Amino acid sequence: MLNISPYNSTAHLNKQPYKTFELLNTAALSQKLAYWLLFFLVLFVIILFLPWTQNIRAKGKVTTLYPNERPQTIQTTIAGRIEKWFVSEGQLIKKGDTIVFISEIKDDYFDPQLLPRTAQQIAAKKSAVGAYGDKAKALQQQIAALQQNQSLKKNQTLNKIKQIRLKIQTDSIDLSAALTNYDVALKQYERMQQLYQQGLKSLTELEQRELKFQEALAKKISSENKILVSRNELSNTQIELNSIDAEYADKIAKSESDLFSSLSTQYDAEGNVAKLENQYANYSARQGFYYITAPQDCYVTKAVKSGIGENLKEGDPVVTIMPYPFNRAVEMYIAPIDLPLVSIGSAVRMQFDGWPAIIFSGWPGASYGTYGGKVVGIDNVTNSEGKYRLLLKEDPNEPKWPEALRVGSGANCMALLKDVPVWYELWRQLNAFPPEFYETTDDEESEKYKQKPAKKSFFK
Repeated sequence: MLNISPYNSTAHLNKQPYKTFELLNTAALSQKLAYWLLFFLVLFVIILFLPWTQNIRAKGKVTTLYPNERPQTIQTTIAGRIEKWFVSEGQLIKKGDTIVFISEIKDDYFDPQLLPRTAQQIAAKKSAVGAYGDKAKALQQQIAALQQNQSLKKNQTLNKIKQIRLKIQTDSIDLSAALTNYDVALKQYERMQQLYQQGLKSLTELEQRELKFQEALAKKISSENKILVSRNELSNTQIELNSIDAEYADKIAKSESDLFSSLSTQYDAEGNVAKLENQYANYSARQGFYYITAPQDCYVTKAVKSGIGENLKEGDPVVTIMPYPFNRAVEMYIAPIDLPLVSIGSAVRMQFDGWPAIIFSGWPGASYGTYGGKVVGIDNVTNSEGKYRLLLKEDPNEPKWPEALRVGSGANCMALLKDVPVWYELWRQLNAFPPEFYETTDDEESEKYKQKPAKKSFFK
């Protein structure tokens, strides 16, 4: 209908049987649409003023809190050949349990009597050390005896010199007496000659006086000879005294040379004993390395070397283990731009792979299936991808992490930052501004949890 006529023919028309006229009633539909748009506008405005928790989202994985609790590889200390396995993969073993036994492959250690024979060598060398020590003691005693003999010999010679000097004094007195007698006999003989020439004395008396003169002369010559012999003996004794030091110095030097040679040989033998004892200890310790044991309570995860008869080199991996029990933690990697926003003790929410969760990143209290953690470590350098690693531990004020959680599982992490309105977060995202940053103390965090106890029920 074109509605050209000024008269409205539909005014008298009954429209109830016709649904088309209801559909053509656009005024009512426009009014409802306006109501709905107004409702959504008001709802949007209300949502803009709701609180929003800023966060940093990053990927992570489950690890352990301490390095000694992380998966590790047990290596062989010595080269050998696998002879027997004592464990199976996946088995829980205790510290000190034997994992595998290996045998020797180096010809230096093939001798089954290696330790007893090394012990015999040590005993022989110790005997040699004792023998050289006894020889050194004997030489020391010999040197002491020579020094004592030297002293006695010198004292003896000095005494002899004193005796000779006293003898010289005696001979000097005898010589003086002999000279006096000689002078007296000479004068008496000369007077007797004069008296004989004068005829006052007989020839017989002259001859007797001449005989006494000759006796006095003989005594004089004998006394002179004695004193000369004594003086010569004194000179010889003094020369002998001087030669005593040279003679005994040569003997003592020779004995000291033998002593030092014996001591040198003794010290060399002691060094050989120490070397053999070191070899003996190494051989004994090496036999202990034939059994590769568990360093701690652990699960055997994988045998790197398998079979019987396979050769191993020093440091070759044998099995990988997973220590048990262990303290779980999470590694989270963030970009350098976000590093200033986190610190030790910062709260983090996590969702683990395999555990369903409903996550509202801006409203962590309304999320379901997430778990809490705290930052306990921040690396000082970036990894190969240019990100910093954060180490997270379980928050004691939050529900416990799943018991079935294993090392290596993935985790989606959210580091919680400042609470801001939704409109501010939208404006920040549109302008690519960084999130707000603020620090909270542990007392503030504990007070926050105390004020909102119902929040825990969302994570069960």
